[in-house]
Amino acid sequence: MSTRIAVVTGASSGIGEATARELAAQGYHVYVGARRLDRLRRLADEIGGTALELDVTSDESVRSFTEAIERADVLVNNAGGAKGLAPVTEADLDDWRWMWETNVLGTLRVTKALLPALIASGDGLIVTITSVAAFSAYDNGSGYTSAKHAQAVLHRTLRGELLGKPVRLTEIAPGAVETEFSLVRFGGDAERAAKVYEGIDPLVAEDIAEVVGFVASRPAHVNLDQIIIQPRDQAAASRFARRG
Repeated sequence: MSTRIAVVTGASSGIGEATARELAAQGYHVYVGARRLDRLRRLADEIGGTALELDVTSDESVRSFTEAIERADVLVNNAGGAKGLAPVTEADLDDWRWMWETNVLGTLRVTKALLPALIASGDGLIVTITSVAAFSAYDNGSGYTSAKHAQAVLHRTLRGELLGKPVRLTEIAPGAVETEFSLVRFGGDAERAAKVYEGIDPLVAEDIAEVVGFVASRPAHVNLDQIIIQPRDQAAASRFARRG
């Protein structure tokens, strides 16, 4: 049997990078995509994968990326993120556009392009990394929570539309994971980003990657529809038990 192929978006750091390493360890040849090609190439060299530049907000970039992938067994839609933490009355429309383009339309572009290959594989798997923000709203987070709700509904709709096709779909919704997520959200403000995880034991990227690996290792008849993963210190998107 030929080597199975996995595709991971947003793979230059955090959950995407850890997931690429996990799937490579399972024997997949992993195509890693992101904008930071220098990081991708280092990762691909380490795991024996293939690095391809990818901007999920660009139709042309997604076309070039997906056309370079002849076949695919697993797609991990990980590219996404948040910008800002403002109330609706002070919403920055550019931040909203970026979040919707990246989380929602980016997932749509890549998934739509690779679906024929995933179906043709005979045992395809789509894993979409959403968030606990896809299940609830919280103050000052409407841009991100609305985008994650929309991304999740896109993924959940596919579950029904692909019923009867040889493709499984799993939504993984992480809570607080200490990655570059908050650094991006706060425009590179490291001090503000660190406060998000202050007083708790957050998840790390490898925690999510291990679950992706578990999902990918299930037999073809097993579909893990939704998995919510939070630190023990977190009970909801904005509810934490903080120490100190």
